[in-house]
Amino acid sequence: MSKARILAATALAVLLAGCNQAPAAPDKTVQQLMAQDVQPTADIYWKAVQYISDEKGNRDIVPQTDADWQRVKDAATKIVGYAELLKTPGYTEGRNDDWVQFANSLAEVGKQAEQAAAEKSPDKVFEVGGTMYSVCSACHMVYPATTGPEASATPSG
Repeated sequence: MSKARILAATALAVLLAGCNQAPAAPDKTVQQLMAQDVQPTADIYWKAVQYISDEKGNRDIVPQTDADWQRVKDAATKIVGYAELLKTPGYTEGRNDDWVQFANSLAEVGKQAEQAAAEKSPDKVFEVGGTMYSVCSACHMVYPATTGPEASATPSG
């Protein structure tokens, strides 16, 4: 047997062995993931573009540099990743089908957010941020955060 065939057979065996294993339990509860990862990341996106009118007057807050815009885009990319994570068995178990629909909606709006940041369009970032907020709020209406031990406990497989 050639060296290439042995390597290919070994790689196939490793892949197949991985397919038979149960999915790993998430490291965090949904509440922990939301509080420690999703919310702070969404805040980066939401706070990137603001139109403020107060006693100091009217002012616009928008990303000023390429690095600022990259930070906004990176936040959107992370939101997409978190949405995909929320669709994994460790997070979908015990929830209704609408959970995946909410996660799909978050992933879709996250992709729109990435595009708005890539275009460096303050208006689009602001608009998509509102849509993202609506998606999050709709999910939280159905799946409110809890305050008991499950909100801070590490999941046990």
